[in-house]
Amino acid sequence: MEGEWKQKRLYPLLGTLSILLFLYFNFSDYFNFPVLWLPAIGFVGTNSTKFVIVEPDGSHQSTLYINGWNSYWLMEESVWAPSRSRVSNMLRRGAEMGMSVCRTWAFNDGDGPNSLQISPGVFNERVFQGLDYVIVEARRHQVRLILSLVNNLNAYGGKAQYVRWAQEAGINVSSSTDSFFSHPTIKDYYKAYIKAVVTRKNSLSGVKYSEEPAIFAWELMNEPRCASSSSAPILQAWITEMAAYIKSLDQKHLVTVGLEGFYGLKTTERSGVNPGDWASKLGSDFIQNSAIDDIDFASVHAYPDSWLPDADLEEKANFLSHWVDSHISDGEYVLKKPVLFTEVGSIMHRKKQGLYDTDTFLKTVYDKIYESAKKRQAGAGALIWQLLVEGMEEYSDQFSIVAWDYPSTHELIIEQSCRLRSVFAEGQVERKLQHGDLCFGKVFNNSNE
Repeated sequence: MEGEWKQKRLYPLLGTLSILLFLYFNFSDYFNFPVLWLPAIGFVGTNSTKFVIVEPDGSHQSTLYINGWNSYWLMEESVWAPSRSRVSNMLRRGAEMGMSVCRTWAFNDGDGPNSLQISPGVFNERVFQGLDYVIVEARRHQVRLILSLVNNLNAYGGKAQYVRWAQEAGINVSSSTDSFFSHPTIKDYYKAYIKAVVTRKNSLSGVKYSEEPAIFAWELMNEPRCASSSSAPILQAWITEMAAYIKSLDQKHLVTVGLEGFYGLKTTERSGVNPGDWASKLGSDFIQNSAIDDIDFASVHAYPDSWLPDADLEEKANFLSHWVDSHISDGEYVLKKPVLFTEVGSIMHRKKQGLYDTDTFLKTVYDKIYESAKKRQAGAGALIWQLLVEGMEEYSDQFSIVAWDYPSTHELIIEQSCRLRSVFAEGQVERKLQHGDLCFGKVFNNSNE
């Protein structure tokens, strides 16, 4: 009788548990269920010119060279439940290609329906929960995120929105967007935003962002530029102040600027590396901005099609080769910090013998990162701009691709993931990716000769 009584009590419990598990695994995108389990991963740090992963138990460090990608739209697509599957799909597919880092926007400033910051210090909790979801899904797939905190451009609000907010508040502020970098009130707006993001507690995992190992780094701004070259000292001071402020809130994560990599007017010995004279007049300077103590690694972008619109393929490829070499050298010998090419983009408009222009440019960058990895040098990785999944046309630009729709590019990405792993493995690479043994049988010559 006692056994029958226990069974009668056990069956309803098992039934309830089964229903809860069914709902969790099938409808978790639609409801903010607490996360039951996430894999343990280590934080990323730096050791001289290299990235290192500190294992969760602190037992050892492993060197990391990065193959990654950009999908700026992850937070926006995570605001509403029906589109969250696209985010999960993108992170899963990126991981399947062996990519370990994704760069995405952690900002959307203004009064739009999906804006994160509606006005200074006022946030849309639903959008914040979307960002929570992105971080949890990234960790689930063991992908780390570079989270960019504001845009230089007007898209998604940008620094111009901060200036408008100050003007609407009746503050005497110049209409120049350079006021973003200099006006005390606007800087306070931005600091308040940083604090709200960095100290947030994830509604799904319960982990503070400042304690979340799935965050690779904080990026101060996407592509900072000044309206006037005379504002260069102001930008330098702003980077110094904001990087130090983040570090005062969060000592576990890396900080980078978000630079395009242009050399400024004072770095005359590098002026020939720039894509044109215009690039030195934007107020940014790769060496000066990246040398700031609280900046942990240097960021560089590469857009040969946009920057050299009238050049032919060979001229663009030669520029790109020199561009990458110069920045890796500066990271190794001048900055003594890792250099990450956080946006590498090109237009996929020509096809020759099954290869696209994108393949030519991407292979140029990938080869140089691979050589840097073999020598343990400062060229620490590259992130393609940008990847989409099917049905994401609204986020597409001339540089966007669904990678698996272009077999040669898809294979190039996978090969880069595998050979970077092979540098730090003995013999044949046999480590399985999340869905499929993509690297099995791929053997690379990892000698430094």
